[in-house]
Amino acid sequence: MADSRPANRATGSPGGTSYTERLWLGPLGWLLVVLFGIVLGVAVLPVNDTLALVVAVLGVAGGVLVAVLTTTRVEVDRGTLRAGAARIPARLVGPATVLEGEALRTELGPALDARAYLCLRGWVHRAVRIELHDPQDPTPYWVVSTRRPDRLVAALSAAGARTSAPTGA
Repeated sequence: MADSRPANRATGSPGGTSYTERLWLGPLGWLLVVLFGIVLGVAVLPVNDTLALVVAVLGVAGGVLVAVLTTTRVEVDRGTLRAGAARIPARLVGPATVLEGEALRTELGPALDARAYLCLRGWVHRAVRIELHDPQDPTPYWVVSTRRPDRLVAALSAAGARTSAPTGA
């Protein structure tokens, strides 16, 4: 049975996913995928009209497949933060700050620490700076692109509270 839940969600389900987001291409990115297929078709047009149409359709389908398979995921799940290929236990995550506009430009420019982990997508214009408290990792913080920064910050706070809560009586 197909999963009918939205791709971007924030739930309070303990032990389950508390936040997940896929950083899909923006409208311009999808337009470029279609234009890529059309350009491939036009390149084959002098050979055969039918072949050009097939190549254009396959080019668009291939571009969409690549875009879907390579879409970055940001997730807070079972006490772990995942941003792209990187993962860290939520108990090692410190305060998170929403970055937009000039604050984001400053953070990625003159204020950027070269040791920071960046999971950025140019078509997403908001991000969250997440402080880390891992004594074994020299990375001071992550900057993660997100379309819903407030939800990500709330999920990180909830996951950190859940994982650092004392167990047993």
